Amino acid sequence: MNRQDAKGVVLTGYYSNSESLPPHPGVNSVEEADPAVPSRRTGHYNVQNRSKNAAVAASAAGTKPPYSRCNSQDSLDMDAYWKEVESIGEADAGPQDEVQLKVADEGEHEEAWLTEAGLATLFQESVSEDPDASEDSKVMLSTLTRTQAAAVEKRVELLKQTLRKRNKQYHAPDVREIFKPPPGSTAHSEGTQPGGEDSEAAERSENGKREVASSGDSIANGACLPTVPSGPDSETDLNLEVSFAEQALSYRERAKGAEIQGQSEADDRLPNFKVPPDKTGRTKVGDLAPQDMKMVRRLVLIEMTALYDNFKIDWKSNKVIKQKEKESGIFGVPLATLIEQDQRRVPGTKVPLILQRLISHIEEEGLDTEGLLRIPGVAIRVKGLCQELEAKFYEGTFPWETLKQHDAASLLKFFIRELPHPLLTVEYLSAFISVLKLPTKKQQLQALNLLVLLLPETSRDTLKALMEFFQRVIDHKEQNKMTLNNVAVVMAPNIFMFKGFRNKISEQQEYSMATGTASIVRLLIQYQNLLWTIPKFIINQVREQNMERQKQKKAGKEKGMKRLLKKMTHDRDKADKQDRNTAENDTSQGFIRVQAPEFSKVSMAVQLTEDLRASDVLARFLSQESSVSVKREDLCLYEIGGNIKERCLDEEAYMKALLELNPSAEWVIRATQR
Repeated sequence: MNRQDAKGVVLTGYYSNSESLPPHPGVNSVEEADPAVPSRRTGHYNVQNRSKNAAVAASAAGTKPPYSRCNSQDSLDMDAYWKEVESIGEADAGPQDEVQLKVADEGEHEEAWLTEAGLATLFQESVSEDPDASEDSKVMLSTLTRTQAAAVEKRVELLKQTLRKRNKQYHAPDVREIFKPPPGSTAHSEGTQPGGEDSEAAERSENGKREVASSGDSIANGACLPTVPSGPDSETDLNLEVSFAEQALSYRERAKGAEIQGQSEADDRLPNFKVPPDKTGRTKVGDLAPQDMKMVRRLVLIEMTALYDNFKIDWKSNKVIKQKEKESGIFGVPLATLIEQDQRRVPGTKVPLILQRLISHIEEEGLDTEGLLRIPGVAIRVKGLCQELEAKFYEGTFPWETLKQHDAASLLKFFIRELPHPLLTVEYLSAFISVLKLPTKKQQLQALNLLVLLLPETSRDTLKALMEFFQRVIDHKEQNKMTLNNVAVVMAPNIFMFKGFRNKISEQQEYSMATGTASIVRLLIQYQNLLWTIPKFIINQVREQNMERQKQKKAGKEKGMKRLLKKMTHDRDKADKQDRNTAENDTSQGFIRVQAPEFSKVSMAVQLTEDLRASDVLARFLSQESSVSVKREDLCLYEIGGNIKERCLDEEAYMKALLELNPSAEWVIRATQR
């Protein structure tokens, strides 16, 4: 069980409880736990015995299987799940790379978490001596909500205790010191440490309310974020303007005195969640500049942890110790390597070309085929096709006209399983599995939203392409009999059971995870239009951080540097000043100036009205520039500068509300890649 293949991956697992990806105590494989069960590595095992054994094991442990079939039309039929597992065993017969698990050293998770959150200065002396990194940390800390601040405080305290045990010379800073706002910040200058009765974090974010200033004026539609709603529609309305962790805290406070129960096992109904209209528009993944997305990811990590902390869900990330991996080919190649390889052939590629081609082939054959995705191709034939694709795909000589539809679907699933790292990443797989521990569907959806944003870009884009394809399959459910539940049940083991995983868990653990993973895939498919949205409260925190950095940069300029740069930047500053003056004059006269340097040398003045939207600006531009060859859907109006680096605007965004949000912004039309 400790064999390491040259192409294998060694995993270092940080596990917080026995439910999220744990090795079974004292058991390395199912073969050792039950000699009567044939080896899973060869694909020879009985699904009925497997389910029966798991149920018996659960009964003996004094528990019950986590899910039982019921009469609800929304319930999951797990028979298809186990048939898919059996099919996977047959398709993957033969030696498999093994996953090795190792318990993390005490404090290692907290160090990794703080580093990923951009707060390494709180424990690394070398980083804390870097003035830029130190200022970034201070700016970040000054913008956190009370629940986010509490999440940081908890990790610092845990790390501090670990360092004491190690008798290290260096000590983590006192939590009372790390949440002080930077000099000149708009944050409150007084207050005790987070968690105190008059804490600065609590003052600045009570019920998610945080004042966000822009050039001395309030941003957003009002001076502060609204309170958590409690009306009749609040159960289905998704509030993206208030921190999810703050909303969860309000939920807990309202539920005081009553035990908070988890979702009913039989309640598989998926509410019709909706996002109330926002005059400043929604922000999707891909709409922001890389610099702002970096801040988004750090804030999202802290927010997601704070949300889990509210319900004492102690998730811990996993760490991959990389071994030698395939550097070329199609199957078993790391996703990032595959995308890089494909981009050399087709610039701008975001989803692996082989995956795109398999999806298009399945759709060309028609999505009405009964049992699509569920009925497997012939295992021996599929293996031969894998080898043929490896040799001929990039050469363009693979005979697609002979590829059967069910074989293509099996190849698609095999591609996902063969990724050396799971699509949902080793780092966050346990966090995905822990989503269902949250008590309400709304909170589960909020957690999934944050987790999707945490995924690397390659994983996030590939996952989105898969979810969109699954939805198109479901749209033909009357003909192909593949409902949302059926697709989720069939795809769950392919997405969650990465190479070598099944040999490290017991039957009872696999049985316990089965329904949970299928439920998570179901949520990903059903709510995909919401999950790839960046919450507005995160965007507001990014805006605030940008403003704080601008103020720090302005205040920290040395006179000597100013003199040195004065001559170099005189002409540029003069031009910029003229542009700003023109923009300010236009705004004061009821106009905004829109530029399109890719298409026109002349800027366009557009009259500013209450009802003017981004789509109206684009329509006005196209009506004046008939020579533009770019398709309408490939054009975007960008908000650039001020308190945001760059943002592709939602076409439903109202320009007047945006101008109030970011009065220093410039408005630029250009082509974009979606």
